[in-house]
Amino acid sequence: MYEGKFPHKRYKHTLAFLQKHINTNETILDLGVTNPFTKVMEQAGYKITNTKGEDLDDDFTGVKNSQADVVTAFEIFEHLLAPYNILKEIKADKLVASIPLKLWFSNAYRSKTDPWDRHYHEFEDWQFDWLLEKAGWEIKDRNKWTNPVKKIGIRPLLRRFTNRYYIVYAERIKD
Repeated sequence: MYEGKFPHKRYKHTLAFLQKHINTNETILDLGVTNPFTKVMEQAGYKITNTKGEDLDDDFTGVKNSQADVVTAFEIFEHLLAPYNILKEIKADKLVASIPLKLWFSNAYRSKTDPWDRHYHEFEDWQFDWLLEKAGWEIKDRNKWTNPVKKIGIRPLLRRFTNRYYIVYAERIKD
């Protein structure tokens, strides 16, 4: 997936944010298949179950059958055509989710070789907030960070001070 280049800064920020809001005694359903960050969460003491690779636009079985206390979704919603639908189906009362932010100086990401590795949405923070609100979630905390790269050029320079990732902790709004 990362060809030996793990996103260490993103992992560090994501884990710190998760630890701020979620106790290790709470069970987690992580949307998406087992991945390198799953291992990071397990090493930090979290009990994780992942979805199995089903198309989360159409198949909500994993979410509907889960008894997890928390759902995490790290860089998942930008890949879905309709993330609203899965957000409505989540039974857990807590959600920790992150997205890559839309960059005004870069096109939406699209792998030419992997049809699952494409971004249908490139969110701005307010759009993601609105999506969560419409799906019945109240954001309790949020954070953003940059993702500088070790390259020369205008885009790499802009990445030094333009936020690239956005993470939120949200709780289900009770009726």
